[in-house]
Amino acid sequence: MSFLNQLKSQANALRSQQSQDQLNFGEKTAQTEDACRFALQYLHDLAKHLNVIGPKAPRFSLDGKTPWPAMKLVEFRVDSRKKVLRDREAFDYFAIGWRIVPQVGQPVGGTVSVNFPPDLQRVEARLAMGPVKHERKEVRHPEKNTLLALQFDYLTETRGNVVVTPDHDKAELGFRLMNANGFEILNTTWPAARIRAELLDELAKLIVGEPNRFV
Repeated sequence: MSFLNQLKSQANALRSQQSQDQLNFGEKTAQTEDACRFALQYLHDLAKHLNVIGPKAPRFSLDGKTPWPAMKLVEFRVDSRKKVLRDREAFDYFAIGWRIVPQVGQPVGGTVSVNFPPDLQRVEARLAMGPVKHERKEVRHPEKNTLLALQFDYLTETRGNVVVTPDHDKAELGFRLMNANGFEILNTTWPAARIRAELLDELAKLIVGEPNRFV
């Protein structure tokens, strides 16, 4: 075989592989888009019902010692954004978010004090989730003026959400859950083929604080 024919065979093999890759990407993209549309409609329906119910929230505490009052989840909203993927419009992400407020009355003030770096990092990270409106103050010794602790005055109100980011090349959906189980962030990934009502029911259970198998 001449060298030119060798190059021709190599090029044909590459073209065949590229065509197969494009076909696979196309199938995975279509499957991912179907999963996104299904999940987005589910979240729209879920938000509509939860806005009527106003489910109880999990327990919240910035330092793990000072509990917030009994809270509830309100004002559920769903949002989505698109992007251009391989010259076609596709989902960039979609999300459901909600406010977390006291079950009775308006948000009230609270105070926590910390004086050790691990506790400070924990409190500051939890304040950033939502975020929580707060003021930071230094507590100093009245005579020596040495720093004794950092005090955080805050309002008992925050936010939670679930942000879903699809990976079209892998046919997967990544879920990032903020404050769905107290102050924490959870991450999990599910194949697009698994995005069905049964799985999303588990997500709904997680949001309203019932036992679930979503994460």
